[in-house]
Amino acid sequence: MFRKQLLYITSDALCAYDWDHGVLGQGQAFPASAAGLDGFAAWLEDPQGQRLDVPAYLLTDLIEEDFQRQLLPHVRGKAGRALLERRKQQLHRDTPYRGSTLLGRESTGRHDDQVLFFALTNPSLLQPWTEALEHLRVPVAGIYSTSLLSIALVKKLSIAHEHLLLVTQQSGGLRQSYYEKGQLRFSRQTATIALDGVAVNIALETEKTRQFLTSTRMLARGDVLNTVILAPAAQIAKLELLCDNGVEVAYHFIDLQLAGERVGLRRTPALADELLLTLLGKHPPSSHYPPGALARYYHFQRARKTLYGASTLIGASAALWCAINLLGGIADGAAIERLAQETASYQQRYRSVMSTQPPAPAKTQNMKVAVTLGHMIASQAPEPGRMLGILSAALDQAPQVALGQLHWHAGQATARVASSQTPPQQQQSTGAPAGSALAGIPVAPPQALRLEADVAMPNNDYRAALAAITAFAQTLARQPGMQVTIEETPLDLRPSAALSGKSAVPAPASQARFTLLLAWQP
Repeated sequence: MFRKQLLYITSDALCAYDWDHGVLGQGQAFPASAAGLDGFAAWLEDPQGQRLDVPAYLLTDLIEEDFQRQLLPHVRGKAGRALLERRKQQLHRDTPYRGSTLLGRESTGRHDDQVLFFALTNPSLLQPWTEALEHLRVPVAGIYSTSLLSIALVKKLSIAHEHLLLVTQQSGGLRQSYYEKGQLRFSRQTATIALDGVAVNIALETEKTRQFLTSTRMLARGDVLNTVILAPAAQIAKLELLCDNGVEVAYHFIDLQLAGERVGLRRTPALADELLLTLLGKHPPSSHYPPGALARYYHFQRARKTLYGASTLIGASAALWCAINLLGGIADGAAIERLAQETASYQQRYRSVMSTQPPAPAKTQNMKVAVTLGHMIASQAPEPGRMLGILSAALDQAPQVALGQLHWHAGQATARVASSQTPPQQQQSTGAPAGSALAGIPVAPPQALRLEADVAMPNNDYRAALAAITAFAQTLARQPGMQVTIEETPLDLRPSAALSGKSAVPAPASQARFTLLLAWQP
């Protein structure tokens, strides 16, 4: 946000400043009266300035500001936040403008937290101005304290004293803020007694502050209180005559022009107000005091601007995506046109080459079909080699089986076909002619293998022979796509067959003939 409204509030007036692109404008004062409130409302409603949508930052410089240092148990998380909130309400019940900051931890004992509690004890001083802002729906970014904001001023001026008392003359009066090792511990405001524009009561008020710090043990006896006074160059010589260094007090003076250059102010200020306002405009910290419902329009404005920014980003991304696609489409169109020209050129060259060739005995399509059929026959035509390999592996596992005769043919297996006859050709389920189907077109045809073999049968043990034949058949049937049928066995087991023999007479070792039919679908 390049524009801000910086509102400097004292007990008896409000001074409004415009902050535009890092430049602090001239202030306009409005007294704390009905006429002043009307003038402030008219200033906000100025149609040329359009200030109703500019966020406002309230900087308070009030004498009714309390600072208390407390020790709290070292508790973190939700319980610690609840403890802080309870202590804030106990210390400052009658005001919503209260806050706290952690100073550090005790070095002894329970190592409790050192917490500085601060509050604006008279909220009625802000109420008329905040009601006017609420009525006009001006977005309020935060409520700040000059005492707390002066911490940034000390850092900008590079003041490094362990015990520092910063004295500034502001619109609300003479402000004295005590810092220990760079941290604010106490601040008070008193009325300014001026003689020829010079605050003649600075030394007296400094001594009062030193005595208070000593009595509350914030400053040990014997410690030197380094008092830094910000004043115009024309007043420094007179102030040096009024402020004498003592055993426990040492005075230092800083020209307001030099301080203005340090904080980035383009003109020499008459009071320290503009120094603090410049720091607030350049780097606004988190609100010192909770603005409460007063900040809802500011949150609405930030949410609205966030949505506008997101919409702008989405729109820019969409436009960029469309531009990329458009450029890609143009490039693709050019590439397609180039490829079309190359295709036409190659086709023209092909036609010119083909026109010089003698007539081909066969058409190209026929040649392509012939090549396809050739590949299909080479890869799918039936041949007994694979079945013989399967049979050979099974015979290696059955040494009691001796091969007699083999009859192989392509096509469906037929039962009880004489070994000397060729099995008839059958029509394939695919509808192709029988000749082409047996040649492996369009798929590999089934194959059949009938084998006649002898099985060793010592002592005419038919049961062992049948077991060996069954094991041999099961070994073959484990192959994928293989079906095995036992057509003939050494012993006719049909119910109608008659068995005869003599068990008392020992039989010599012999062999028995059996027949297997193997049907395999590759």
